[in-house]
Amino acid sequence: MIDLRTFIYLDSLQPITTAMIGTGSRGFMPLEGEACLIVEVAPGISINIVTDIVLKQTDVVPGAQIVERAYGSLEIHSSDQGMIQAAGQSILDYYGMTIEDRLAPRIVSEQIITGLENYQSMLIDRDRYGNMLTANDTLYCLETHPAGYVAFACNEAEKAANINVVDMRFFGAFGRLWLGGNEEDIKQASAHINSVIASVKGRSNEG
Repeated sequence: MIDLRTFIYLDSLQPITTAMIGTGSRGFMPLEGEACLIVEVAPGISINIVTDIVLKQTDVVPGAQIVERAYGSLEIHSSDQGMIQAAGQSILDYYGMTIEDRLAPRIVSEQIITGLENYQSMLIDRDRYGNMLTANDTLYCLETHPAGYVAFACNEAEKAANINVVDMRFFGAFGRLWLGGNEEDIKQASAHINSVIASVKGRSNEG
């Protein structure tokens, strides 16, 4: 039995989200404005045949194929949204599923820290892959379950507000996102993230 944990389309990759995916990519980096699909399954090793299917049946580019302890993740992208939709459908057809069989996303934790202390900003900056935090910034921290949906949250936040993406990790047990900016922009980003995560329907995912 396959557990379809994450299955989410990103209609237009935003600049910083694109850069964040590219920074950790071991495949072929996406470009700003491309469409993207993120899939996460268990058992994780089955992601290999998923990659094989989409590359043989559609003209998409793989940005990341990750098999970790329990889950397998795939990120693919293309300048053609229709091609990404076709790739997603080929995956669903292979598993004999519909999009409603995916696990719905759940926000596990969310924090907003205003007036960030300089020592804490430096601690975070030492372990980040994106933009830097500075003293007195407002910090936003998000955890999602499953992990892959955090990339969707990040991309949507960038559409909604003028924020910096400090770090984003969209595979593993939980997805994690750190954003920086002024307080009003962070609150706006948070509200939009909560709205779009709630709009993604799927199987029940109660904590």
